[in-house]
Amino acid sequence: MLAEGRAIDDSVLVERLRAGDEAAFRTLVEALDPVLRRVAHTYVPSDAVADEVVQETWLGVLNGIDRFEGRSSVRTWVFRILVNRAKTRGERERRTVPFASAFDASREPEVPAVDPGRFEAVDHPLVPVHWAAPPDAWRGSPEARLHAAETRAALTAAFEGLPPAQREVVLLRDVHGWTSVEVCNALDLSETNQRVLLHRGRTRLRQALEELHDEQ
Repeated sequence: MLAEGRAIDDSVLVERLRAGDEAAFRTLVEALDPVLRRVAHTYVPSDAVADEVVQETWLGVLNGIDRFEGRSSVRTWVFRILVNRAKTRGERERRTVPFASAFDASREPEVPAVDPGRFEAVDHPLVPVHWAAPPDAWRGSPEARLHAAETRAALTAAFEGLPPAQREVVLLRDVHGWTSVEVCNALDLSETNQRVLLHRGRTRLRQALEELHDEQ
């Protein structure tokens, strides 16, 4: 697997990296660097510090590739290096909360995927807990709406407005196609916390799209 595209098997990639293959390393950097910077921002206060953490991460990859044991994918291993360095740097900057402890599902009120007010009451004589205000059908094809500039702008704004933990889980799961196991390993999250963060992030994004649709 080579970064996001999974174009090269991990074993081949590791061999190439250990052999000093600059092309393989450059491709890996180009694929992972942007998302590494976003995750680094969860722990550190500025672009400059995030850049330094990412640079330290790539040095760690080069220095540690001979010790890579293949217990996880290469990209998960890279992210674990990043998270460890970002935590250390964030603590040094005295402004970080470790990613995994920043969210605890057991202490957070449950947020429904859809506003309960859109359903009939449980004691409704005919249609208990049925839609009182069902979702409107999308006008036009989904593809056309997805590519509309205002839709993209609204979705981007909603994504950037997500709490950091939700934003990074949604980024890895829905944008980069990571599995839940990979996200849990990379960000040091429990499966429960990962699932709840993803659910809540997706819910906010869906609400933003529905609000945009209602305005049109």
